Amino acid sequence: MREWALVTDDLSFLRRQARTQRFTLGAAKEFLVSPDGSRVLFLRAESGTDRRNSLWSLDVASGEESKVVDAVALLPGEEQLPPEERARRERARETSGGVVGYAVDQEFTVATFSLSGKLYAVELATGHTRLLVEGAVVDPRPNPTGSHVAYVSERRLRILELATGSDRALVEEDGDDIAWGLAEFIAAEELGRVRGYWWAPDGRSVLVERSDRSAVPRWTIADPANPGTQATTVAYPAAGTTNVDVSLSVVDLEGNRVDVEVGGWEYLAAVHWSAGGAPLIAVQPRDQRKLEIYAVDPCDGSTRLLHTDTDPDWVEIVRGVPAWTSDGRLVHVSAVDDSYRLLIDGTPVTPPSLQVRAVLHVGDEVLFSACEGDPTQLHVYRTNGSAVERLSEQQGVHVGSGTAAVTVLSSWSLDRSGPEVSVLVDGKPAAGIASYTVDPGLTPEPRFLTVGERELRAALVLPTGHRKEDGPLPVLLDPYGGPHAQRVLRSRNAFLTPQWLADQGFAVLVADGRGTPGRCPAWEKEIAGKLAEVTLADQVDALHAVAREHPGLLDLGRVGIRGWSYGGYLSALAVLRRPDVFHAAVAGAPVTDWSLYDTHYTERYLGHPDQDPARYESNSLIADAPNLRRALLIVHGLADDNVFVAHSLRLSAALLAAGRQHTFLPLAGATHMSPQAEEVAENLMLTQVAWLKRELAAASGQDEEGAR
Repeated sequence: MREWALVTDDLSFLRRQARTQRFTLGAAKEFLVSPDGSRVLFLRAESGTDRRNSLWSLDVASGEESKVVDAVALLPGEEQLPPEERARRERARETSGGVVGYAVDQEFTVATFSLSGKLYAVELATGHTRLLVEGAVVDPRPNPTGSHVAYVSERRLRILELATGSDRALVEEDGDDIAWGLAEFIAAEELGRVRGYWWAPDGRSVLVERSDRSAVPRWTIADPANPGTQATTVAYPAAGTTNVDVSLSVVDLEGNRVDVEVGGWEYLAAVHWSAGGAPLIAVQPRDQRKLEIYAVDPCDGSTRLLHTDTDPDWVEIVRGVPAWTSDGRLVHVSAVDDSYRLLIDGTPVTPPSLQVRAVLHVGDEVLFSACEGDPTQLHVYRTNGSAVERLSEQQGVHVGSGTAAVTVLSSWSLDRSGPEVSVLVDGKPAAGIASYTVDPGLTPEPRFLTVGERELRAALVLPTGHRKEDGPLPVLLDPYGGPHAQRVLRSRNAFLTPQWLADQGFAVLVADGRGTPGRCPAWEKEIAGKLAEVTLADQVDALHAVAREHPGLLDLGRVGIRGWSYGGYLSALAVLRRPDVFHAAVAGAPVTDWSLYDTHYTERYLGHPDQDPARYESNSLIADAPNLRRALLIVHGLADDNVFVAHSLRLSAALLAAGRQHTFLPLAGATHMSPQAEEVAENLMLTQVAWLKRELAAASGQDEEGAR
């Protein structure tokens, strides 16, 4: 049997990948278009290795870029973030620094942002920047008229008048468990809602979330590597337990408060308030089988039901809706004819062939993203009267911003590393925005495949220069495999890590199974109650289908699998339940016991644990521990507040109790985001590769011995 040698000539790729945050630093992002369409604001770092974003402006007519806010000049040292901002960034998976978010008034006269917890405002015409509040500021936003700025500090929404500097809490209320103006954990982690307050179009009042976490269970995150550090206690709503209590109030600038009157809901999914009409809210009950859209009367807090969606499994939440058009027509997305369709005033305006993924802006027309036929591509569209027009042309993954009239496209494709950013006016190219991302020094060559009876989308990545006569390759599956995320996308950046792994001597297979987005509602609902069964079956089917279509290429006697988060769950599941297929697994931050994961995500797929306890047992991994007879490496960050390290510890304890050998690698100080320190990120990957090679070689030897 041929011995493997760890490839060492391109270790710098791993360092560069960590230093550049997966080659995304230096790319422009967070675009806002001025009302007249003449300017585009955006964030961008100075280079592909600089974490600090500054605020920039593009003159659309001339194509000239100018720096509005220099983050390095304002803060040459390290940032000091308040706990709420650290939590917000963790939920948003935001790893960059400097100016990571900003907001503007209606006429683009002033922008506000926080930097190292301090509140700043900049006059967009002159670039004059002033410090407004010294510290502990989260989510500052000017009102539409530019007279006041709202922000959250110490879990309270405050209002600052720009002309006088007057600064006060909008609502006074005692209690550390009470928050005004902050999106709670479930909203930020699962609902895609990161805001907790919304200005009225006239700037004279705010619709604000009040949350009470007092009844939510308290979980503890310790730092065993530093026993002198005080443990952190967080409110975590695990499946079956009590959620944060969320309510809404309309509060004017004088502090007069009107509570919103709507009951029977558990989750506040979305809020919208524009000049097109009254405030809109979308709410769900605990079982998520219904989504209701209400209009709120800001004068008395009464509500009027506008639309209801129901589903026997769950109603999917689509980002960016509900919303009003400029002339007061209701925009939402519903599952119609097994397709996520855009509806305006109840009438579908997109054909069944389009799967609407997100609504990006609603004004006179609607800007949205969707898949059509091929889920490996994401395109940007706009309504144009009664028609729908596709704005992105080339193959790839396109992210849209701005408006239907002036659209910013960030286009990722197989032809280049990093995005190509273009500004379209009425659908025609008008300007470009520079990107400073680093060249990875690696050109992935994925083979896109449609395999098996379910026509699974997959990509096969081979070592650079591999020839069939070189013999069969050990296989490494590299999935996420769960809902709400795709891995098989026509973007070069999506396959940088798989190509590096392939160049270590593997045939790397990436497959998106049932439950992943971009196909249709029925495809996503296939996993209801059967997360483990369905997602694992699709990985096995993809592997065997590719092996049949490419005989002699894959060595099915040496099959490994690695993944993080849901991919970690799937990897551990693979060796526990299909040892006939998988010989070694690296499970990073895996969910092992679904009763330990949060309410909204877990109960969407498995129901309430008190009502469906058998579903939790059949989809969790702890009871499978005695069945382990393949190699398993578990990796988990000790500071993870999303998938707590308790998941891996419980699985490890069950494996030890059953006498099953395994390896557990704890990451000191690491959260759910994969490690960012260059040396840790590099060595973690090298450790995985060396471990996989060793264990797959051992498995092959054992199988050969058994065959003899």
